[in-house]
Amino acid sequence: MQWLLKACLFITDSFFHFATQAQWRCHRDHSYYQNMQKATITYQCAWRQRLARRELRKLRMASRETGALKEAKDKLEKRVEELTWRLQLEKRLRTDLEETKAQEVTKLQEALHDMQLQVEEAQSMVIRAREAARKAIEEAPPVIKETPVLVHDTEKIDELTAELESLKTLLVIERQSTDSTKQALVEAEAKNEELAKKLRDAERKADQLQDSVQRVEEKLSNVESENQVLRQQALAISPTGRALSARPKTNIIQRTPDNGNIFNGETKLALDLSPAAHNVKEMETEEKPQKSLNEKQQENQDLLIKCISHDLGFAGGKPIAACVIYRCLLHWRSFEVERTSVFDRLIQTIGSAIETQDNNDSLSYWLSNSTSLLLLLQRTLKAGGAASITPYRRRTSSASLFGRMSQGLRGSPQSAGISFLNGRMVAGLHDLRQVEAKYPALLFKQQLTAFVEKIYGMIRDNLKKEISPLLGLCIQAPRTSRASLVKSSRSQANAVAQQALIAHWQSIVKSLNNYLKTLRANYVPPFLVRKVFTQIFSFINVQLFNSLLLRRECCSFSNGEYVKAGLAELERWCFDATEEYTGSAWEELKHIRQAVGFLVIHQKPKKTLKEITNDLCPVLSIQQLYRISTMYWDDKYGTHSVSSDVISSMRIQMTEDSNNAVSSSFLLDDDSSIPFTVDDISKSMAQIDISDIDPPPMIRENSGFSFLMQRAE
Repeated sequence: MQWLLKACLFITDSFFHFATQAQWRCHRDHSYYQNMQKATITYQCAWRQRLARRELRKLRMASRETGALKEAKDKLEKRVEELTWRLQLEKRLRTDLEETKAQEVTKLQEALHDMQLQVEEAQSMVIRAREAARKAIEEAPPVIKETPVLVHDTEKIDELTAELESLKTLLVIERQSTDSTKQALVEAEAKNEELAKKLRDAERKADQLQDSVQRVEEKLSNVESENQVLRQQALAISPTGRALSARPKTNIIQRTPDNGNIFNGETKLALDLSPAAHNVKEMETEEKPQKSLNEKQQENQDLLIKCISHDLGFAGGKPIAACVIYRCLLHWRSFEVERTSVFDRLIQTIGSAIETQDNNDSLSYWLSNSTSLLLLLQRTLKAGGAASITPYRRRTSSASLFGRMSQGLRGSPQSAGISFLNGRMVAGLHDLRQVEAKYPALLFKQQLTAFVEKIYGMIRDNLKKEISPLLGLCIQAPRTSRASLVKSSRSQANAVAQQALIAHWQSIVKSLNNYLKTLRANYVPPFLVRKVFTQIFSFINVQLFNSLLLRRECCSFSNGEYVKAGLAELERWCFDATEEYTGSAWEELKHIRQAVGFLVIHQKPKKTLKEITNDLCPVLSIQQLYRISTMYWDDKYGTHSVSSDVISSMRIQMTEDSNNAVSSSFLLDDDSSIPFTVDDISKSMAQIDISDIDPPPMIRENSGFSFLMQRAE
């Protein structure tokens, strides 16, 4: 029994173990099967996904081709519709024309039938008339025929022949007289030309003689004035003269034919001597110490320098400082003296004012003043013979008041407009007139020209420094912005992404606007403003174009769209700023504009080299086109660059150019020279009216500047 029990237990345990093992093997195999099934499904999905992607790519390519074909089909359908409409119109016109012709043919046939009836009636009438005439002739008696005899009038013919011969003789005589008259006319014209030439020579000689006579008379007048002044000086120095004479008064006497002078507008000095008994107070006043004219002039110069060191502003668009400086120099006759320090002090003042190179407002202010003052000097000064021979000449003037007055009379024949009031020389207000400048004035003009060029270059370079960091960001679109641009182009929305994309370009436009406002606020001549922005746009063109050629990541389709959008912002700014201040600045961007146009154009493989060089990029050289064509890549649509035939043609042409010693450099150079001259400024600016400029308050109350309050009559 125990054995049987053990056997049963063994069988039971064995069955339990077998069942457990079977269940485990079933679970293991089932798990393996599930894993294999999952792996198979995964591989099948991956393979189907790959096939689907491949099919999707094919469908996309087909859709692009389908889109092009659809567009071509639409164009062809429109063309077919247009041709069908034209054909129907032609058929309708032809039908109308045939109907009109049929009606006209019917009318003509009816008219022809009527005419035939009329012809038949006329023929029948003619036949009847012939028969009636024949019958009448047969019935009439015979008639004798008469033969006419021709009679020739020979006498009349002879008379006409003689008259014709006489007329021929008269015609020959008239022709001979006409020829002789023409010959006499030619001789008279030749004599007339000789007489006219002699008359012109005589007039020229007469003008020269008149000029020499005027110069001699002017010299004589100056000598007389100098002699009179010397006599008065000698009389004032002598003891008897001091006892008998009082303080001399200076008056202006107009010369007339009564007092023996012949020049209109000239003045002479008449010294009225009064008895000493009536002028004791004046003698006491004369003995008091007085400041010399040099000291007064030095004080006036100091006050002028102090005044112009401040910002005087503008009046009616004209710089006050330039007008005041010019009127003071013209009144003090500083242009006509051979030694003076006022020009050096003015140059030092302007130089110290522009030491702060970052202050564009101050630079614009002094550019406007320097340009206006240079224009006034250009239209006023003329180089004299003495100034070109020697820069300095020893002074020979007297130290006394009368000596300086006589020197002023000798130095300027135009001194008729200068009056001497209370011992001071006050110049009347004149229009711009030519002044014979000495060496210091000409040197001041050259220094002022150098300052204009220097200030112009400083303003231009400041703007270049401000936009240079932005140009490095404007040549390549940011990746995030590029992705947002693609999304926005698909959805035709997302204006925020567009705004962020052109933020750097808008910063450049903002800088240009700030500089334009500063230059306009300081009334800088529009000619110089145009030159500044023309060179700035040329600088932008050079920087962007060179970066495009040197960096392959910039020669992409999406980057071309980015730069094109930025160039549109610059074009809009040029339009808003008007052509008066921008000029031809937009034309300076032609290299980068054509390069960007080549990047964003479609169907590049279909373009020939002739189309590219003549139509798309006529400004770019073969080296530049080859560089762009080989570096181009499309990160948006996957299109290709130009064909291999065009590339090989470019290589052949570059080889020929290298053999012909043509420069192989494909980069552009920035031109930092000064693009104008003084004559260009003078031609571009209008006349400056300095007569209506009020003096600044600092010098308005000073008696030494009272001439600034005068107005032109």
